[in-house]
Amino acid sequence: MYFLGIDLGSSSIKLAVLDGNTGKGIAHVTVPDHEMQMHAAQAGWAEQDPESWWQYTCDGIKKLKANGLDVSRIKAIGISYQMHGLVLTTKDLEVLRPSIIWCDSRAAGVGREIYEQKGSAFFHSRILGSPGNFTASKLKWVQQHEPQLFEKAAYMMLPGDYLAAKFSGVAQTSKSGLSEAALWNFKKGTLATDVLEAMGLPESLIPEIVSNFGHQAQIAADIAADLGLSKDVKITYRAGDQPNNALSLNVNQPGEIATTAGTSAVIYSVTDQDSFDPENRVNTFLHVNNEEQQKRNGVLLCINGSGILYQWLRKTVSAGSKDLVSYEFLNEQASKVKAGSDGLRFYPFGNGVERIFNNKDATSGLQNLNFNRHENSHLVRAACEGIVFAMNYGFEIMQKIGAGGQRVKATHANLFLSPVFREIFVNTTQTTLELYETNGAEGAARGAAYGFGHYKTLNEANEGLSLISTQEPQKEQGKIYSDWYQIWKNNIKINE
Repeated sequence: MYFLGIDLGSSSIKLAVLDGNTGKGIAHVTVPDHEMQMHAAQAGWAEQDPESWWQYTCDGIKKLKANGLDVSRIKAIGISYQMHGLVLTTKDLEVLRPSIIWCDSRAAGVGREIYEQKGSAFFHSRILGSPGNFTASKLKWVQQHEPQLFEKAAYMMLPGDYLAAKFSGVAQTSKSGLSEAALWNFKKGTLATDVLEAMGLPESLIPEIVSNFGHQAQIAADIAADLGLSKDVKITYRAGDQPNNALSLNVNQPGEIATTAGTSAVIYSVTDQDSFDPENRVNTFLHVNNEEQQKRNGVLLCINGSGILYQWLRKTVSAGSKDLVSYEFLNEQASKVKAGSDGLRFYPFGNGVERIFNNKDATSGLQNLNFNRHENSHLVRAACEGIVFAMNYGFEIMQKIGAGGQRVKATHANLFLSPVFREIFVNTTQTTLELYETNGAEGAARGAAYGFGHYKTLNEANEGLSLISTQEPQKEQGKIYSDWYQIWKNNIKINE
């Protein structure tokens, strides 16, 4: 009995297959064989083609099959996806425009204007935050700027909802997905219809609402035949990538914390309270295991410029060569420089407005660059420090609202592959870091198995998790990083 997990990111799509009998991942593929492009027709925009997500997903399943996996043994599918994106379709699931994805900044002003009109009390008492730059604001932007296209729309979905709809032919969204869209009423436990009304958005665009786990939909017969899957395969789990990352690390109970540093950098803390930041710098969403009788929310901080900054560094250090240096080379370069990067400071705010600054731009780039002292190695280490310092800036906000902690779990992937990055992280945040061998696609497969009913509890679903290492902060190093962090923090410049 196999379970398929799909992790739809902004640079690639990962697929993993879990053997339900052993609890182990038995197959992994990544598609396409290049980083997916974000299209930016204007500064601050970021779009991707949803139809390409579907094609790459099909390619991934066919690749699993070509690698010798009997895909007909797959019983259920779980989907993890990049959060806050907007996909608009007709009733026949025809895509009407490219998806406005998570790091697109165009709707920040829309959300801010509506927030100021209705007041903080209205939104905080319902969605525990502001419409900000989330999916509802992006939908409002389309209504305002593309009214003829908007009139053709039958469904508003998030990226993972679109993939699920392509498998099943049924448009759906999840409760946690609506919370990511700023359209979930936490107090009532329902769709925030009064927020839709306040924003002038029609409720008819919201498709069927399903729970994160359970038999949500069955695969369409023609899709199953084309991909070699059983016609009985069901969609049994869907979640945004950060709640899913927490699930992948078995972070599901109050006080547990997960982190990741992929394209963006995130710290995500589970709570049983309706905690929120009055200034909307960190955000609260439904966690995957939230139930009517068991409140589980996830408080999330997000830094847009993380792995995408590392991608930029890779290209820059390669100096235009077609053969780019490896990420391992960058990690090695960072290890050659002492903490503080010889005074060089990097501000990783070059990928859209930042939530920790109330959806405003902050000045990105370098401070104190000295052409006679600083080399590529300083540049790379300063970037790693800047990313962690930005994460810590948000972590301080989380701690103020009771969503902090001293122990954090991460996947052995992306920037957490770097020993230097891990050293900076534990000593700046003063937390113990647990590193696990898993990934978002495997987590989605475990979610699918639990949603299918193969496992009785999430703890049981995660029994196959493998702990790689535990890293503790060091007192002396902590003092060094604390000093450098304060200097870095004091020199942040917000663009009003």
